[in-house]
Amino acid sequence: MASEQMAERPEEADGREEAGAPPPPRPLDAIDQDILRMLQADGRASIRSVAERVHVSRANAYARINRLVEDGVIRGFGARVDHERAGHGTSAYITLKIVQNSWRTVRSQLRRLPGASHIALVGGDFDVLLLVHTPDNRALRELVLTRLQAIPEVLSTRTLLVFETEDLEPQS
Repeated sequence: MASEQMAERPEEADGREEAGAPPPPRPLDAIDQDILRMLQADGRASIRSVAERVHVSRANAYARINRLVEDGVIRGFGARVDHERAGHGTSAYITLKIVQNSWRTVRSQLRRLPGASHIALVGGDFDVLLLVHTPDNRALRELVLTRLQAIPEVLSTRTLLVFETEDLEPQS
C-alpha cells in the first residue's frame, strides 16, 4: 500500500511541493516595479495611463498587471481610509504575548475582532503586534479588557495609543 501511495504522489517523493501550490515568484523587472509604484499611488489608474507612463502598449500593461495579480504580488485594490474621519478616531497598537505554538488559533480569533486592521507575528519581547481602530477610548478598553484578554492563549497585552499617523507614499 505504501508504494502505491508513493506512486500516486510523486511530487512529495522528490521534495517538490504538492500540486496546486503557488509557483515560486517570478522576478520583477523595472517596468513591473514602475507599474507597482503607480498602482500604489493610485489604484484607480487606467490601463491607458499606466501604459503611457511606463512606455508599453495597453495590451502589455494589461497582461503585466494581470500577471502581478495572478502571481500574488498585487493582493488587491482598495481605498486608503482616514479612520478618524470614518468614525474610528482612536487607534492603538497592541502587543500580545501568546502561548507557544498557538499563533494560528490566536490569528483566527484576532481576525474577527471589530476594528482590527493589521496582525503580525513578530520576534522580540512580544509575539504578536495588532493594530486596531475604534470609535473611542471606551470601545478600545472594551476590546482589550473583554475581547482580547478573554482569548485563552493570550498571556498578556500592552496597549500603545496612537496619537498621529502618516501613510508613506511610494517614491516616484
